[in-house]
Amino acid sequence: MHSNNNSEGSRNNNNNTTTTMSILSSRTSSRSVTETVNGSHKFVIKGYSLAKGMGVGKHIASETFTVGGYQWAIYFYPDGKNPEDNSAYVSVFIALASEGTDVRALFELTLLDQSPNGKHKVHSHFDRSLESGPYTLKYRGSMWGYKRFFKRAQLEASSFLKDDCLKINCTVGVVVSSIDCSKLNTIHVPESDIGSHFGMLLENEEGSDIIFSVGGERFHAHKLVLAARSTAFENEFFNKMEEDDCDVVVTDMEPKVFKALLHFIYRDALIEDEELFMSRSSFLPSISETFAAKLLAAAEKYDLPRLKLMCESVLCKDISIDSVAYILALADRYNAAELKSICLQFSAENLVAVMQSDGFEYLKENCPLLQSELLKTVAGCEEEFSGEGKCRSVWAQFSDGVEDNDRSVRQQTWENGVERGQNLWVNLSDGVNNDRSPGQEA
Repeated sequence: MHSNNNSEGSRNNNNNTTTTMSILSSRTSSRSVTETVNGSHKFVIKGYSLAKGMGVGKHIASETFTVGGYQWAIYFYPDGKNPEDNSAYVSVFIALASEGTDVRALFELTLLDQSPNGKHKVHSHFDRSLESGPYTLKYRGSMWGYKRFFKRAQLEASSFLKDDCLKINCTVGVVVSSIDCSKLNTIHVPESDIGSHFGMLLENEEGSDIIFSVGGERFHAHKLVLAARSTAFENEFFNKMEEDDCDVVVTDMEPKVFKALLHFIYRDALIEDEELFMSRSSFLPSISETFAAKLLAAAEKYDLPRLKLMCESVLCKDISIDSVAYILALADRYNAAELKSICLQFSAENLVAVMQSDGFEYLKENCPLLQSELLKTVAGCEEEFSGEGKCRSVWAQFSDGVEDNDRSVRQQTWENGVERGQNLWVNLSDGVNNDRSPGQEA
């Protein structure tokens, strides 16, 4: 009996041990993390004096930018947002430009002092404790900002306004919450710095085995790096050049363009020089002489599709009624498909205004084949319009400028293809440029 009792006690102890181990092994942990996803946007307002007088409550909007999965825009009111202020103040707001409900965020608006003093005007949520927490935007179009951001008279006499230009920086911090089970212990992995390492290789010229002579300047580089990045260089080095040939003369490119080309090849980024990429809309016929256009040509020559897209992105920002025809011709010349498509769509959607521009005359004289492509795009816009799309009918645009009693041009169709379209093109051109009804005989 005693022996049995001992055995039973032993079993009880084992059971207790098992139960304790089970409790310990089932322990888990989690952590709620609430933080902000931050992003910034720089908004440059050129021609401030021309924007004045547009009216109280009317604004100039920046391009939309994305932070935290939502789109945002900066609204600048030259005559203020509040009618009671009688245009005595300028107003600045940040608006939620995409769909969203109860989006919580922190904001910072900075008007940049353009003098060497750098005494910027800053309104920020980030550097102070908010009693009621982050600001909540209820729906698309909700805004945060200041009706009385700056007295207009003081602004116009200050160093914030320089060369009729204002610069506003906006930072948005979208509040996000998550349950984090994995970050109790973390090891931070920095961003790749391979571009900076290859960039130093270019700058130091260490191990270079080829020299390019461009416009009197010499650039040292590495055949293997160039060949790895460009099939054009690969073909030139390993299929055409002699193995011991290490000098190449480039006659169709400026030194600054070739330098930017090498910068991209080694660093996978555009060269950081705002002056080189500044818009030059006032010199439209010479848009092919802009730095972005020349770099686009270089990217096409050396088969660098990513660099081409970067240049297309820069040129795309300069598209307007006056410039689109010149940029379209440029895009066609260098096989810039994305840029060309945007130019064609923009031209089709604004056809009447584009046809009245000098660029349109340039297009007709120098790039006649692009007319057919533009006509096909116009036809596509018409189909989209008839299918209740968002594109405004080109005929609706055109009829705005002709007499109501003669719009027979509306009756023409695209059924006979490009040849039929070319006749229509002539009618449209005559109607716009010669101030006669499109249906009237010459």
